[in-house]
Amino acid sequence: MTSSPATGNGRARRALVTGVSSGIGQAIARHLLDHGWQVTGFSRGVPAIAHEALHHVPVDIAERAALAAALDQIASLDAVVHAAGILRVGTLGALDPENGRAMWRLHVDAAEQMIEALVPKLPDGGRIVFIGSRTAAGSAGRAQYAATKAALVGMARSFAIELAPRRITVNVVSPGATDTPMLKDPNRASVSPKVPPMGRLVQPEEIAALTAFLLSEGAASLTGQQIVVCGGASL
Repeated sequence: MTSSPATGNGRARRALVTGVSSGIGQAIARHLLDHGWQVTGFSRGVPAIAHEALHHVPVDIAERAALAAALDQIASLDAVVHAAGILRVGTLGALDPENGRAMWRLHVDAAEQMIEALVPKLPDGGRIVFIGSRTAAGSAGRAQYAATKAALVGMARSFAIELAPRRITVNVVSPGATDTPMLKDPNRASVSPKVPPMGRLVQPEEIAALTAFLLSEGAASLTGQQIVVCGGASL
């Protein structure tokens, strides 16, 4: 099942997607555009997507003031998808507090800032999806990253409880090792990704398809959940 392309009054649905310049965020934006959505994309880099229904806003969402200014440009929308993320690794004895702060700001604090600003603009029945990680349950060498993704799940479930009376759903899609540029990031050289039992990496398009389902009418009663997509790695 794919996401519904139009609202009840016939206009195209509108989504904000962060991290649209690469990886999972780009795959989600492309999928939604292909299925009739209008997409506002936040990212520092220019996305490799040419589509008349994509409005790209160049912004570093790690900067609070810059994100606030970008959010002020949004008049209305039907869904928020926070896919932007970074991975910094380190084992005990070599943890860098700055890495922890940077990941907290991007994964948790920026998500809070966005939802706080955008919930008044979401209609009843709107959708929120955060991209988490299966490492939220814990992973050697990724303690700081795992902590931010675990916090994201707790925050999503709390938002889901508060927004349930408005039928606004809030869910977390948590991929395992996914074939994105993040896997080649030199900052994670000390912690290599493990190929899942299925014998291949998760594909960004698979995460995009699941995200689109969570934005669809078929997922109207699905809220406060973390859905792990890992090719069997968490079994």
